[in-house]
Amino acid sequence: MAKITLTLACVASDRTRPLMDGRVSVPGVNLVFLPGEPEDIFRRALRDKAFDISELSMGSHIVTTARGDSPYIGLPIFLSRAFRHSAVYIRNDRGINSAADLAGRSIALPEFQQTAALWVRGFLREQYGVDTTSIRWRSGGERVAIAPPPGHDLAPLGMDPMAALETGAVDALIGPRIPASLGQGVVTRLWPDYAAEEKAWHKATGFFPIMHCLALRRDIAAAHPWLAVELYRAFAKAREISLAELRLVNVLRVSMPWLASAFEEQMAIMGGDPWPYGFARNRDEVAAMIRFALADGLAAAEITPEELFHPSVMTEG
Repeated sequence: MAKITLTLACVASDRTRPLMDGRVSVPGVNLVFLPGEPEDIFRRALRDKAFDISELSMGSHIVTTARGDSPYIGLPIFLSRAFRHSAVYIRNDRGINSAADLAGRSIALPEFQQTAALWVRGFLREQYGVDTTSIRWRSGGERVAIAPPPGHDLAPLGMDPMAALETGAVDALIGPRIPASLGQGVVTRLWPDYAAEEKAWHKATGFFPIMHCLALRRDIAAAHPWLAVELYRAFAKAREISLAELRLVNVLRVSMPWLASAFEEQMAIMGGDPWPYGFARNRDEVAAMIRFALADGLAAAEITPEELFHPSVMTEG
């Protein structure tokens, strides 16, 4: 069988580099890698269907799948995960001392549909009892059009979200990137000891927040029914290589002096698997994300976690 050539857009990370550098291959496929940053990749994938295979925002994937116009079908390969208590920034001159104080405030975010913001709104409601409909949400601009969420005060920000926080145009910011003004005046984190907050939340929920999945354009998936499983297995192998490298302490492969100690702690906290792939392992977490999207008014209809992923990979992992 002649190999097919496919484009793959993703962030270069320890989980993808084994494929990029040829240590891992996908049987029957020549991959043309297009490494980049998430914001550009997601915009091009969702607006232009620009890539055969793409790293994709789970928030946007839920939005488009629920309204029936998703150009991609997901694979339970979760290329990005991140705890997000660290992603809530506040002005310390507005009387915000706890999560409860965010009610009724103005909060900037890069996009309302952004997965980081989806998770933060979810745990603000469910962990801290915050009425997120009372908040004035101000978006920097959506990557794909979304309907105004019922019962939510969502409006364009009209300026850079980080600048809005720094100048005082808003009270707080939710975002995956650290503001340059953090710690240089009135901008601080809502939870200074965010790691402790995140570990406690993980212990209570068992979740390690999924940010991005790998996704296959639907026309490509239909033309090559064998492809989804081969991609899953190749990316799972690449992940195993990345985790094995973290265990190598004769020569540190990552520029962190106490990497071994940090890795051992994380393995203990997360049950021996700090970066789980596979549908069954993650179904409850994906269901929570759908629940959050419904509460946010982002999902046009209730969907099941199964609808987000290619059926051939459900038993993998």
